[in-house]
Amino acid sequence: MCYSAHILADYRRYVRRFGAELSIKDFVDLFWRRSTGARVPIPKAMEATFAEPASDDERQVKMLIDEFKAEETTRLEQELFKQRKRLADAERTLQTKTTKAFLENKRIAGDKIEWALGKLSDLRRTELTDEDARIFPGHYPPLMVMENGRRVIKPMRYQCRPAGKPASYDAKFSGLYNARRDNLQGFWRGLFGHSHGIMVVNAFYENVNRHRVERRELQPGEKVGNVVLEFRPRPTQVMLVACLWSRWTAPGEDDLLSFAAITDEPPPEVAAAGHDRCIIPIRAENLDAWLNPDPGKLDALYAILDERERPYYEHRLAA
Repeated sequence: MCYSAHILADYRRYVRRFGAELSIKDFVDLFWRRSTGARVPIPKAMEATFAEPASDDERQVKMLIDEFKAEETTRLEQELFKQRKRLADAERTLQTKTTKAFLENKRIAGDKIEWALGKLSDLRRTELTDEDARIFPGHYPPLMVMENGRRVIKPMRYQCRPAGKPASYDAKFSGLYNARRDNLQGFWRGLFGHSHGIMVVNAFYENVNRHRVERRELQPGEKVGNVVLEFRPRPTQVMLVACLWSRWTAPGEDDLLSFAAITDEPPPEVAAAGHDRCIIPIRAENLDAWLNPDPGKLDALYAILDERERPYYEHRLAA
C-alpha cells in the first residue's frame, strides 16, 4: 500500500528536471497554518530547501520555519524542565520509601526526558539524513500537478480526503493514501480522469508479516509478527508515481490539498517478499498526458498505468 516513501523533497530539482514551477503561495499557506498550531507534519528535507531563500515569499517561508523551531524549542525545554523535576522528586522519595507510584513516576519521567532530548537534538540538527526525506500518511510532501498548462509543485497531505466528503473520513478511512487500480471507477471516480498528480520517489516501504518474509507458515501458537521492508528500484532511479488528488473545502475551514498513490497487483519480487500491493511508476514520456487527463478517454489513462516503468525492486529490512 506504500505506507511510507522516500521522496524527492528539493523543489529546485523539480524545476531543473521537469521544468516545473513552485506554487509558493501554497507553501506559504502550509507553513503559516503550522505556525498557528495546526497539525501539519512537514518533512525536514522539504524545510531545508528554504534555508537560502531567493525571493520575498521564500523568505517568508524561512521566517515561518524559524519561528516554528523557536516555539518548539521553548516547548520542549519547558517539558524537559518539568520531567527532570518529576524525576528528582521521585528519586528523593524513593530514598526513604519504595512505592509503586513513585517507581512509575521515575520510569515515565525518564522516558519523557529521553524523548524530549531526542526531539531537541533533531530540531537543532542541520545535516540531513535519509530519514528526513521519508514520508508517512498525514505528512505533506510536494506533488506535481498540471495548472493552466504548466507543471506545478504544491505541498499536499499524503492521505486523500475527496472533495465533498466529511472531515470524519480521515479517521473512518485511514487507508485513503492508497487508491487501488481496481477501484478507480468506483470510490475514486470523482478524481480518476480529473485530478492527477505525480509523487517523485526513489524508495518505498511496506509492512509485511514476518513469516511471509521468511517464506514459512505460522507455527502453532505463534502470533503474527511484523517487519518493515524497504524497496528500491534497480537500476537506481527516481520513480514518477501515479497519484490522484483533491482540493477539499468547507465553510469556516481551511482548504485541504491531499492525495493518494495508485497501487496495483505487485510484481513477482514484491509478492515473493510478502506484500500484495505496489505503486505504479509511469514512464516519463507519459507525464503530461497523465497530469492533463481527459475524462472521456479513460482507456488511454489505463494504458499509461499499464505501460509503467518496470524496474526490479530490491528489498531489505528498513533501518
